[in-house]
Amino acid sequence: MQAMRIFAPNLWGWLADRTGKRASLVRIASFISLILYTGYFFGKSFTWIFLVTALMSFFWSACLPLVEAITLSHLRGSVEKYGMIRSWGSVGFIFAVIGLGYLLDRFPLSSLIWATTGFMAGMVIFARRIPEVEEHHHEAEAVPVLSILGRSEVIALFASCLLMSAAHGIYYAFYSIYLADHGYLKSSIGWLWSIGVICEIGVFFFMPKIMARFSLKAILAFSLACAVARFFMIGWGVGFLSLLIIAQVLHAATFGSHHAAAMAAIHHFFRGRHQSRGQSFYTSLVYGVGGTLGAFAGGLAWERLGPAPTFGIASLAALAGLVWLGAKFRISPG
Repeated sequence: MQAMRIFAPNLWGWLADRTGKRASLVRIASFISLILYTGYFFGKSFTWIFLVTALMSFFWSACLPLVEAITLSHLRGSVEKYGMIRSWGSVGFIFAVIGLGYLLDRFPLSSLIWATTGFMAGMVIFARRIPEVEEHHHEAEAVPVLSILGRSEVIALFASCLLMSAAHGIYYAFYSIYLADHGYLKSSIGWLWSIGVICEIGVFFFMPKIMARFSLKAILAFSLACAVARFFMIGWGVGFLSLLIIAQVLHAATFGSHHAAAMAAIHHFFRGRHQSRGQSFYTSLVYGVGGTLGAFAGGLAWERLGPAPTFGIASLAALAGLVWLGAKFRISPG
């Protein structure tokens, strides 16, 4: 799934920008993803599961960047409202984590496939209601997309976001394991995860006011600084519940405000029909490459250095992103 997340979005982004039919592609990709996902019901061998996962992921990876591009295109001059829409993804995450937790307490693990099929079917249904974006051509379309990618401020944005994603790759892969190894109950771990997502939802709703008062660079820099402190606290403060709670509250900045500001910056640099490819490049490089590197490097560090230094590496990755952002990133009005 991570490999497809690195390569497939760029193909879908190119196709969306060429055809201008982003919503139609989301409908097609979500429907084919659902059909392919049902393949999990019909085989259990490694080869079969591998093929189903690879094919399903190829189409599934189209949905998120295209929906992001559609959302930002509909918002146009009100990009600061993006966070209020994105917050519903976080609400869905909490619903799935808590609801499926209770479900799996009562039913066999195989019921997870049925539940996920239901969620994917719901997405297919609601994707049909997404209105296509009316094309508004922008003068920036005349500039080749690779020229935009080569600009120093765009490189700085992608690099700092990649480093932030790598830091979170360590967090997502090892946070629960780390807490369990230190004697925390599964219920306590679940609530700590929930604290982070609840705070993330809160900051999404406040993003219009935050963006009206602070620049995108200031929001991104503050978010990275919070990540430096957050992962250091997790690594060396695991024995203190109060520190872990504070660290989870900081998820509001390290994911919430950072993601909303990054989306606004991508929308600023990639205009017109370049928007889908801009979102696709972001998904591929930041979440695909960054998340994979973080999880892989974290695994190596976990075995050779230990848990606390591994989260220290996450903190240093965020620090490197902060330095790069401060030195090279700028964004002009308009």
